[in-house]
Amino acid sequence: MLLMKICLLGDGAVGKTALRERYLGKQFSSGYVMTIGADFAVKKTQISTEEGKKNVKFQIWDLAGQPRFNSVRELYYKGSHGGLLVFDITRRDSFTNLTSWIEELYRNSGRGVMPITLLGNKVDLRDEVDDPITPDEAQAYIEELKGKYDLNFEVPYLETSAKTGENVDESFNTLAHTIRNHLKK
Repeated sequence: MLLMKICLLGDGAVGKTALRERYLGKQFSSGYVMTIGADFAVKKTQISTEEGKKNVKFQIWDLAGQPRFNSVRELYYKGSHGGLLVFDITRRDSFTNLTSWIEELYRNSGRGVMPITLLGNKVDLRDEVDDPITPDEAQAYIEELKGKYDLNFEVPYLETSAKTGENVDESFNTLAHTIRNHLKK
């Protein structure tokens, strides 16, 4: 069994906890409850590989996004294999803050540069705002990352909705594949 410690990171109220809860099979709740420091969950799953099915055990660390938790958060990155980097497509500030989240992950993990998957969450709300983040903007950001860091892995981008379940399972599975391929190198 492959053990993968992953972090959900991004600004407060982007939907990290809702994505995790949905992935764990729980129902969506529209009420916002701020994560204090970090929350932890485990899920066993299987991923399909060229060698067949592989068992994966995720340690999922859901990290508080508010600035007042910066110093506490640093502890929870240690030993991570990758991260789901989440922004809210309806909040441009959550998109522009992504770089600080990546830097925090890479600085505190003890492993340096590691696989990430970029998630544009709350796509069910796209039509309710005037200037949502577009997939093209997300892809342009990924190209910037490739120029800034020596990435020897792809950075996938998925649009998700914890409310509808769109691409939630795929997000975790995609990150698992990226981590596995990275570790094999």
